[in-house]
Amino acid sequence: MSEVEFALFDTPIGRCAIAWSAAGVAGLQLPEGRELATRARLSRRFPQALEAAPPGPIQAAMAQIDALLSGRASDLSSIELDMRGVPPFHQRVYAAARAIAPGQTQSYGALALALGAPGSARAVGQALGRNPFAIIVPCHRVLAANGRMGGFSANGGVTTKLRLLSCETPASVPETPFGGFEFDPAAAVSALQESDPKLARLIARVGPFRMQLQRTPSVFGALAEAIVFQQLNGKAAATIFARLCALFPHAVGLTPEGIIKASDLRLRSAGLSGSKLLSLRDLATKTRAGELPTLADVRSMTDEEIIERLTTVRGIGQWTVEMLLMFRLGRPDVLPVDDFGIRKGFGIAFAKPAVTKQDVERRGERWRPYRSVASWYLWRATDSL
Repeated sequence: MSEVEFALFDTPIGRCAIAWSAAGVAGLQLPEGRELATRARLSRRFPQALEAAPPGPIQAAMAQIDALLSGRASDLSSIELDMRGVPPFHQRVYAAARAIAPGQTQSYGALALALGAPGSARAVGQALGRNPFAIIVPCHRVLAANGRMGGFSANGGVTTKLRLLSCETPASVPETPFGGFEFDPAAAVSALQESDPKLARLIARVGPFRMQLQRTPSVFGALAEAIVFQQLNGKAAATIFARLCALFPHAVGLTPEGIIKASDLRLRSAGLSGSKLLSLRDLATKTRAGELPTLADVRSMTDEEIIERLTTVRGIGQWTVEMLLMFRLGRPDVLPVDDFGIRKGFGIAFAKPAVTKQDVERRGERWRPYRSVASWYLWRATDSL
């Protein structure tokens, strides 16, 4: 048997890899862009490691990691680590970092002080930059001075660091019996299968409904992110949004006041276009003036009312608000007929080469009141292309 073995496992941030030995977890690899890249990165760290079924303690560690990244309470401090080959100072840094509770942060300087080594903030940063136990040793919870993000050596850099921190933020998705959705997904799928045999065939091919809601601290935060992501590929947009958030202390975050007070030059340094800068300023101004509903307000508003109110913001159209309704609020009956992916998936599912908005609207009447679930399946129809 190889001294070090490994396995891949799914988490809310993607497919991670974990390596272990008889002494405990030897390393954890965060997702790269593709699974092959994740495997390659792990192989460089552990050239002799063989893929194997994880033993009980490692299965438990994987479950704890998945729970933490899903926003559930999970204490990883009891996971045994194989520290062979880890320098003594690094071991001390990692032990101190593991004492930082989920959802909390600490600066490199404060961590150095806790170690009894004031003035060694740079050395602490270097140790965390070489951390082989990502997440288990939560280097993402250690920030630069004044709450700035600082660096992060994993794939995605600061973007990944922000994502990990957001996973540990108390859920902004309301607690419901259905994971934040305002409906029972199982009942919705069953109703769709009964109402439309052709859609039922697509559902059978795709499999279970796996849509997950995204966290959002506020309507402002959700719309600010949407503005940045418009007309950009996901990786580029995520990088710009992470840079924008990193302009402000993590403890404060991205706020209307921060956007209003920041200079154009400072905001443009994150990579924002002139048009997006104007949209963010309009969003911030309307939010601070109380012209937009809060997250609590929208819970009691209809979809149509929310669309009408939020589309008053420069750069926010109906499609953007529909995405918020579906993926942030868990609304059951949203059908974004202007979405190219929806129409493309409709053409695949219903063998129709040319699909119009009206085609989707007419067929969609069968899917009420669960058109959000039908939309998710239409998007999945294109996955195999």
